[in-house]
Amino acid sequence: MGGRRRKLTKIMSKFFSCASGDPAGFAGNSGGIAGMSPIGVRVYVQDRHVVLDNGILQVTLSNPEGIVTGICYNGVDNLLEVLNDESNRGYWDVVWNTLDGSSKAGVFEVIRATNFKVIKETEDQVEVSFSRPWDPSLQGKLVPLSIDKRFILLRGCSGFYSYAIYEHVGSMDWPAFSIGETRIAFKLRKDKFRYMAVADNRRRLMPLPEDRLPGRGQALAYPEAVLLVNPVDPELKGEVDDKYQYSCDNKDLKVHGWISMDPPVGFWQITPSDEFRSGGPLKQNLTSHVGPTTLAVFLSAHYAGDDLVPKFGQGEPWKKVFGPVFIYVNSVMGGEDPLTLWDDAKRQMLVEVQSWPYSFPASEDFLSADQRGNVSGKLLVSDRYVNSDLIPANRAFVGLAPPGDVGSWQRECKDYQFWTQADEMGYFSINNIRPGNYNLYAWVPGFIGDYRNDSAITITPGCEIDMGDIVYEPPRDGPTLWEIGITDRSASEYFVPDPNPKYVNKLYINHPDRFRQYGLWEKYSELYPNDDLVYTVGKSDYRKDWLFAQVNRKRDDNTYQGTTWQIKFALDTVNQSGTYKLRVAIASATLAELQVRVNDRTTNRPLFSSGLIGRDNSIARHGIHGLYWLYNIDIDGALLVQGDNTIYLTQPRCQSPFQGLMYDYIRLEAPSN
Repeated sequence: MGGRRRKLTKIMSKFFSCASGDPAGFAGNSGGIAGMSPIGVRVYVQDRHVVLDNGILQVTLSNPEGIVTGICYNGVDNLLEVLNDESNRGYWDVVWNTLDGSSKAGVFEVIRATNFKVIKETEDQVEVSFSRPWDPSLQGKLVPLSIDKRFILLRGCSGFYSYAIYEHVGSMDWPAFSIGETRIAFKLRKDKFRYMAVADNRRRLMPLPEDRLPGRGQALAYPEAVLLVNPVDPELKGEVDDKYQYSCDNKDLKVHGWISMDPPVGFWQITPSDEFRSGGPLKQNLTSHVGPTTLAVFLSAHYAGDDLVPKFGQGEPWKKVFGPVFIYVNSVMGGEDPLTLWDDAKRQMLVEVQSWPYSFPASEDFLSADQRGNVSGKLLVSDRYVNSDLIPANRAFVGLAPPGDVGSWQRECKDYQFWTQADEMGYFSINNIRPGNYNLYAWVPGFIGDYRNDSAITITPGCEIDMGDIVYEPPRDGPTLWEIGITDRSASEYFVPDPNPKYVNKLYINHPDRFRQYGLWEKYSELYPNDDLVYTVGKSDYRKDWLFAQVNRKRDDNTYQGTTWQIKFALDTVNQSGTYKLRVAIASATLAELQVRVNDRTTNRPLFSSGLIGRDNSIARHGIHGLYWLYNIDIDGALLVQGDNTIYLTQPRCQSPFQGLMYDYIRLEAPSN
């Protein structure tokens, strides 16, 4: 009978949605049939624990701290790491700093609540609150936020939801501070969860945490990267493990997690919306990594630096809802392929995305669909040197973010953002926007720069705003003389060398994400031991001859040397009295400087200098982009000659191997006609 019940459960899961409040999910042998559970949802309050139970899974939380100490499912008494202390299994955390200079390094704090309350308890839903108010007596001890962590379990649902409300009160008793990171972390049982999945082409059997310890692992250039010299599984010997190899753009980061082969169980973190994440769709965050660890990151400085660290003044009022995110567990019958759990997790992710915003959270701070508004329109591009007609903004990224300068959305980290991708004709619809004032922002693949609608857009509950046709005029002075790369805000189209055979992650061999291999910054010195890169327009191919990152050269004495790349090009004629325009779009910068010289590399004063820019650390963290920078540089025609010319791109900062630039796209324009 048990096998028949599980099979029926699996069939039922295709027809119901957890997110809608209806029965859904796989029920293993831990409880009733999804959609037919006679038990309903129960909450059991004990002295030190609170248990949420719907007959499919049981979630145990510490009382009153609100830390997830246990998840019982499919005959496994706890999916979380039982060898860890209860406080180190499933928790919300925050990294914060004072702004008065009294603390230099960020303070890591697991958020421990002090009050427990049942918010809602019916046969169909339980929502519980673990809150921790803040007052001035806690100054310097805890992050100056009142935090309310919520957990929701629905009837017949194979998973649970969590969200939190953070508030900094508008009173001068509340000090200034900053948040470097906040997230939810789950530490799973290492004896069961060995297979990790982040994407269809980014999934694999993972090392064990002890493989990273001395004796089994060898520390590399920074603590996160370890060479496996004597792993428990000999097949992994010689590989590099680094959590940053599994980072992901927000726009692609909807579901990730782990699979246990025996018993066949999946544990998945599903984020149905990006609205509460910082930095927009291209912000990169950590996902899952050796532990086994699963993360839902809401705020972080990764791949951006201090620009993505929100800073709050004394008495500055602020409130934000992070989540809900969905922790989904699933299973298959004996004899079935456990790897199909990943396919089911992707299907469940689509259900959650389609159900956003959820209707069931009880907090008035989480707004339902009828409390939100919608914006639609059509984005077109005007570039007369490409086409005399308006060009549909094919697959443009269009979003609403708080009012700011052009492109400010990528550095915005306090409030909400709402993004979509236009269709081939440039039509877009941004739905379920929280009320407030916004600018409309966009960027279009194939065109440089950023669009911003100058007039603020006010969203009210239930509004349907049709923007009509919107025209973006990307930066352009004259016709293109030559160009290097593709305007996609990344360096992915350029040459990525093979990694050092000593430092390989086998997942990324013959993989589109070749750039995720460890140590690629060292390859420049091997490829160009004496002279720097030279690119000849008309002869060179950027896919083979333009390295994905301009990094420093390592000298024999283990110091580093800045580099100067050359772009050689010929001009049949030169307008000596005209102004040429060099446009340099940078995809990443780490404590770097771009200097531009024309036809004379020896001049002390460059034609252009960016000054010191960037702290995204994408080179070390295997990212192909960080923050986007666009420089529009005037070149007096008198600096150019008929015949052969050279533009010199110098990155002189050389204290570390990780300082450098990644280029998105470079274009030289002739003077306007």
